[in-house]
Amino acid sequence: MGFFGRIRDALKKTKESVAHKMRQLFLKNKIGDAFYDELEEILISADVSVKTAEQVVAEVKEEAIESKIKDEQFVTDLLKDILEETLNEAPMPKIQYPCVMMFVGVNGVGKTTTIGKVANYFVRNKKSVTVAAADTFRAAAIDQLGVWADRAKVRIVKHEEGSDPSAVVFDAVSSAKARGTDVLLIDTAGRLHVKENLMNELKKMDRVVEREFPEAHFYKFLVLDATTGQNAYSQAKVFKDAVSLDGIVLTKLDGTAKGGFVFSLCGDLHIPVVFAGVGEKLEDLELFDAEQFVEGFI
Repeated sequence: MGFFGRIRDALKKTKESVAHKMRQLFLKNKIGDAFYDELEEILISADVSVKTAEQVVAEVKEEAIESKIKDEQFVTDLLKDILEETLNEAPMPKIQYPCVMMFVGVNGVGKTTTIGKVANYFVRNKKSVTVAAADTFRAAAIDQLGVWADRAKVRIVKHEEGSDPSAVVFDAVSSAKARGTDVLLIDTAGRLHVKENLMNELKKMDRVVEREFPEAHFYKFLVLDATTGQNAYSQAKVFKDAVSLDGIVLTKLDGTAKGGFVFSLCGDLHIPVVFAGVGEKLEDLELFDAEQFVEGFI
């Protein structure tokens, strides 16, 4: 099954909810002010932020009025086009090599599992990969990353539990440089995004990479649990303010009925979604695609 089928199936819960409400809306309302007010409410109920929902519906309304066409298919297609444009307001970074990818986020979003899947993605694309176990705070994190590294058949650089995370990053960078590795993936401890000392630790690791491996393309990705909806949006806002983010990886997309917050990530915060997790298996991770996400959403 290609990405289209996988993302469509992953968003099944969201689409069922939105599509049902849209059908009811077209049945009971002629396309006018009341229609557009309710369309806005439908988007907000799917966890699109109020700001993004207002902007999207305003554009739909303006273009529909200009075109003087008010049939259901036209308005639906127009809505899809504008939602896709909203996702594309945050262009996806072009991955160049050699590269370092640091993964950040709060506890429980699936960072370590995601790194295993991302490692496998690059191995499938014929790239050499090393992972760095810089989450030295959580007892099982190093072992868990080791399991995923074995599954993906990639090297792991690790220290003892409780070690300085920046020392792990230093050794991993040195190893990646020495071996000519294409991709270095760095796991980090789950941050409660209000904890200043942990945010400072991230910044320290950031400085190590930039100082020791200036020739590498450095990307910082926030891992978000899609099932948390607007809470994921709130996390993204805080992390964006604290750390310069290059993109987002969504986990558990197949478990959410409120995938609309993704439009707000791109439209409000201008952070692109780079990867999406669509299941629990090693290969259940895909490059994000705006057009296909919209098709799965509505």
